[in-house]
Amino acid sequence: MKIKNRLSLYFTLTSAIIFFIAMVIIFIAFTSLVKTDFYNRLLDRAKVASQLYLKADEISADSLGRVRTRYLKQLPGEIIRFYNNKNAASFIKDKQQYWSNKVIETVRKRTEIEFAEGDHQTVGVYYHDNQGDFVVLVSAVDFQGNQRLNDLVEIMSILFVAVICGLFLISRWFAKKALEPIDDVVEQMQQVRASNLNMRISEGNGKDEISRLAQNFNRLLKHLENTFELQQSFVTNASHELRTPVTSIIGEIEVALHKSRTSKEYEQLLLSVLGDAARLKETITGLLELAQVDSSYTQAILSPVAIDELIWELNEYWQKKESKNRFTVNVVQLPEDPDKLLVAANKPLLLIALNNIIGNAYKFSDDKPVRCELYADEKTIRISITDEGVGIPMDEQEKVFESFYRASNVKNYYGSGIGLYVTAKIISLFNGTIRIDSPAQKGTVVTVEFSR
Repeated sequence: MKIKNRLSLYFTLTSAIIFFIAMVIIFIAFTSLVKTDFYNRLLDRAKVASQLYLKADEISADSLGRVRTRYLKQLPGEIIRFYNNKNAASFIKDKQQYWSNKVIETVRKRTEIEFAEGDHQTVGVYYHDNQGDFVVLVSAVDFQGNQRLNDLVEIMSILFVAVICGLFLISRWFAKKALEPIDDVVEQMQQVRASNLNMRISEGNGKDEISRLAQNFNRLLKHLENTFELQQSFVTNASHELRTPVTSIIGEIEVALHKSRTSKEYEQLLLSVLGDAARLKETITGLLELAQVDSSYTQAILSPVAIDELIWELNEYWQKKESKNRFTVNVVQLPEDPDKLLVAANKPLLLIALNNIIGNAYKFSDDKPVRCELYADEKTIRISITDEGVGIPMDEQEKVFESFYRASNVKNYYGSGIGLYVTAKIISLFNGTIRIDSPAQKGTVVTVEFSR
């Protein structure tokens, strides 16, 4: 069953229950009102009967006429009895005593009572007169009141069915209007294919559950897009990047084996092979990092990582790897709350990203000093790594984040062009940003930023 139909049924069922309870309450109240009104009419009849039979000798003829006129019209199923002190019927013959002595005595005791006997409603009144003390009992069937109740039930039944049908149609219309954005989202989702993972669905105003659904789906698409890009890059470029140094090594060795060489020629050959092997090692390392990032896009476990502690770990590592004082850390500002230094990330991957930046800084600055600055406030964490290297041409600063791209001024440096590509993917995975500020020949500043 579609959600719009299910919502309509739930709303209609809830409304029907509430409406039914309200109608039952109204019916009970109206029934009580009708019965009370009829009891009052019976009480009036009892009083009129008392005046007619017991006071006839005390009132004028005109008054008695008016009383009789009022009393001429009988109620449906009307029964009137007068009982004296001995519980015997008076004025109106009663061969088989209609009411029991118990009822008569109850009237004497309570002065006035009302009760129901099947379809009949009965009123009993204790009346004191100069002729004696009498119990007057009047009973009748409220055909008119019962008809009103039947009419009320019929009207309420028709109204109930009409209102429930109306509520279902109205609720379905509202449900359809409310769920139209979901239909739009589903329609857009159906257009997503492996070939267009860069497509994004509309997120609306960003304030309701549907917008949250769209945002999360777009986030999933982004992860899938990155994963596919990584896989395609790995498959497309790995063979080429691995084949080149291996082919070079094989070719140089085959040439060397073709004829005898001098010691100096063999030394040059080994140096050339060593360079190709170093390039091959770096390419393999980059591809392994790429594969690790690829895997982490689908199964990376994120946990709070303290950025200040991570920076000091990097400081200890690079000071051991390089000579002391060639890697320096400068803490510009830290927030008072230590929790503001936490970033939801995968620590090993984040270390790979920052180590790639620092490694490039040393490589392209010919091992000159590298500086790391940490700035953090209530909303932002910023890590800046500065070198004194050859820099990156302005028009190529965005391209260096592409896979296997190398800037035009670093062709003399070994490398594969994977490091910054992997780094950018890792930073993006943790919802961070990376940017480069690099005037040519004046060093490079790589800034990584995480915003809350």
